Amino acid sequence: MSDRRPLISVVAPCHNEASNLETLHEAVTSHLGSTEWEYELVLVDDGSTDGSWPTVCRIAQGDRRVHGVRLTRSFGQQAAILAGLRLARGDAVVTMDADLQHPPALIPALVQHWLAGTLVVLTHRSDSADVGAFKRATSAMFYWIFSTLTGVPMAAGTGEFRLMDRRVVDYLLELQEGEYFLRGLIGWAGFRSVTVPFDAAPRLAGETKYSLRKMLRLAVSGVTAFSLTPLRIGTVLGLATALLAFLELVYVLVQAARGHTVPGWASVVGVTTLLFGVQFILLGLIGEYLGRVYLTAKRRPPFLVEDATDAPDRSRLRELEFR
Repeated sequence: MSDRRPLISVVAPCHNEASNLETLHEAVTSHLGSTEWEYELVLVDDGSTDGSWPTVCRIAQGDRRVHGVRLTRSFGQQAAILAGLRLARGDAVVTMDADLQHPPALIPALVQHWLAGTLVVLTHRSDSADVGAFKRATSAMFYWIFSTLTGVPMAAGTGEFRLMDRRVVDYLLELQEGEYFLRGLIGWAGFRSVTVPFDAAPRLAGETKYSLRKMLRLAVSGVTAFSLTPLRIGTVLGLATALLAFLELVYVLVQAARGHTVPGWASVVGVTTLLFGVQFILLGLIGEYLGRVYLTAKRRPPFLVEDATDAPDRSRLRELEFR
């Protein structure tokens, strides 16, 4: 058996997090400076418009264990995490946010579970007091809808703070997805896992990067990536409304035969509006799935790399994009 100490990679995507990166680096260094393992910190600049990239370069210049990569624009959190996974060399990889709401102090506990043989160590987040009731409610609703429609279990409070064994990371990197939804992919894969709870701290600095629009987009992407149930619901809804329309037609014909018909447009307009509404819902669902097929067929890389702290050779950057 090799005496080599295991390497732990910490991957943190960052978008306009310049004010948090120094503190993140200090915290990771403090909690992972152990004789039990080696570690590296991979910072992915997801198209920041502040001083995040110069900060990453400065940190990497002073610490050989820090590696940075800059994307050409903001491709989103999932793509940024994927870029970090492709760059990470660790025997185990921890993914976390750069805003310090995911506590670096918890990483050693995740590593200990991994050393004990667990392939995936998930975390369960209890939100801090500054998280509003609306966000809590919509988040819980999403996890319930996702688990119900897809059959892939995902508990509320599951986020991007987790540890994965190298085998799990390699499996994820081999998948060809139009849009990656890593939380769902890990649940779908079904690797042996444990869950560690933690209390989320308030953001150290800056503002949350997840607007309502981005959260809705992630939710739609997650559900449509793992389930055909919305299409089937649409089919059932279409059949139900068609049945109602047929019953109304029978009723109209019966009333006409009895001579009880009363001229009017309200019922006609109401039924027509309902049927058109159902049709548009079905077209929207079909369009969403066709759009995913279209994007996958184009085989575009999920991100493009502009620069890296220790890979100035463009061919090396291309390997990250098309690996």
